[in-house]
Amino acid sequence: MSDPRYSIGIDLGTTHCALAYVDIAASEGETTRYGVLDIPQLTAPGSVESLPLLPSFLYLPHASELVPGDLTLPWVADQDFAVGELARTRGALTPIRLVASAKSWLCHPGVDRRAAILPHDAPPEVARISPLEASTRYLAHLRQAWDAAHPEAPFDQQDVTVTIPASFDPAARELTAEAARAAGYTALTLLEEPQAALYNWIQTSAGRWRKDVKPGDIILVIDVGGGTSDFSLIAVLERGGQLELHRVAVGDHILLGGDNMDLTLAHGVARKLAAEGKQLDPWQMRALNHACRTAKESLLSDAALETQAIVVPSRGAKLIGGAIRTELTQAEVRATLLEGFFPQVDAATRPASRTRSGLTQLGLPYAQDAGVTRHLAALLGRQAGATAELEGFAGKLDAEASFLHPTAVLFNGGVFKSGVLTERTLATLNGWLAAENAEPARMLAGADMDLAVARGAAYYGYVRRGQGVRIRGGTARAYYVAIESAMPAIPGFEPPVQALCIAPFGMEEGTDADLLTQEFGLVVGEPVHLRLLGSSVRRQDQLGTLLDFWQPEELQALGEIQATLPAEGRQAGEVVQVKLRAVATDTGTLELTAVATQGNERWKVEFDVRGNSD
Repeated sequence: MSDPRYSIGIDLGTTHCALAYVDIAASEGETTRYGVLDIPQLTAPGSVESLPLLPSFLYLPHASELVPGDLTLPWVADQDFAVGELARTRGALTPIRLVASAKSWLCHPGVDRRAAILPHDAPPEVARISPLEASTRYLAHLRQAWDAAHPEAPFDQQDVTVTIPASFDPAARELTAEAARAAGYTALTLLEEPQAALYNWIQTSAGRWRKDVKPGDIILVIDVGGGTSDFSLIAVLERGGQLELHRVAVGDHILLGGDNMDLTLAHGVARKLAAEGKQLDPWQMRALNHACRTAKESLLSDAALETQAIVVPSRGAKLIGGAIRTELTQAEVRATLLEGFFPQVDAATRPASRTRSGLTQLGLPYAQDAGVTRHLAALLGRQAGATAELEGFAGKLDAEASFLHPTAVLFNGGVFKSGVLTERTLATLNGWLAAENAEPARMLAGADMDLAVARGAAYYGYVRRGQGVRIRGGTARAYYVAIESAMPAIPGFEPPVQALCIAPFGMEEGTDADLLTQEFGLVVGEPVHLRLLGSSVRRQDQLGTLLDFWQPEELQALGEIQATLPAEGRQAGEVVQVKLRAVATDTGTLELTAVATQGNERWKVEFDVRGNSD
């Protein structure tokens, strides 16, 4: 491929997608020429408009619902689905045909993410698609929109970066890359969303960022979007007279965001209607949920707007005999979101956890505790010593501190378009700092909550070409494979499990490592499953470290990896001795390869993305 003209950044969001770009040829150093692509999309049947955001919704209409030409786009004459604004508005009226939150389903380890399961609660007569296919369609739409606007610079000849939550596990990262490849993305890199937001802050500062932060600063990036709450901690270092940014920690994968808030508001409105004698069925509850999303966005973005009408369509005269009308007030929205999702708690508070029922309805594994501030307190508490051995870090190290003390905060995500939520979060954090006699954290200004991630991703592609400032850090976790100890069977006693480090914390992109000290026996001709573990706090473990014991909060189960060794040239059932080789790829994924100790054979060890549905 010839040198690209543009670095393209794509925010594949839970509720919106966006595409931004940097003109590489017209940029130099930290001075960049960049823009945002207005994305052509259907806003009504047969009507196409170009908007800066593509809503991450996909609508699957009934065969008789629309007429020929209703779904025509500039690059396709006919198709049997719609994505974007039309999908969102049409789906609010007929939610059983709407695919939403595909990104959250893509990282759900409990389902087969390649299976046609969405819309997940649709009746049998409604066609379904997989989370992988839905993501592919959003990405394909963005590629086609670019090619329509820039025929002189084909998409497949540009440098492309797609963003993902920092907390995505290796399986979800690989699935995102697979969706992008299926959508025609040939040159692809993955970037964590909080890093992208910080890159955008650097880019838009035009070099002034060096005056806003100093060596010893710890920047906390809080990204609360439609589907996830994502936290990252980035330290500011000075090496060789130059400022450097080093990512030191990320939070857990927390399925908590605007979707949860919409659902909470919908249940509140439903209770108000029930008190008036108006009962809603499940279909209407879904429609109410989408109506509350629209009302929430309006009430939080416009301080002068006190109320927003809510209209829930009726399914027939046997219920109400017409649409159900009510309203949502700004006071209700603020009280619900502030106390339910951003409570003022102390730094020692941790998210509540309860034992799940043996039988549960199929759905997304939302966080059990809705308090974003409690999840933030948990992250900072776990990472109290994250900078203790960071070379070149000049920040204050307080051995008595109960949590890592951020000195600056960058907010991102559509939720923080509300200044009320931003102020509450910063005030809560600064209350924690004041209790430990630390300086208050300052807010880094200038973020664009809707477009920062896409713009930062485009800038990152430019930075990777040797320009600008790069955030260092490598892999956000250390990865381990569980090994069951060989011991005689003892009734009522499970064999102890050890954890073998197969990729250390901070493993840099583009590096590989051979696990020379351990051999495994893998059976030819049938899949072999290995349990994968991860840690965001064990920074000292090296490749090949074998753990006999660890604290429960140190390692978390991430799912399984599997290897199927073809029986070519060997007997079926034969055990082959192999060693593992880990590669942190340039695209942002982790690859494992099993290499035969005798011979030249090698097999890719894949992350199991089928979940527990089989």
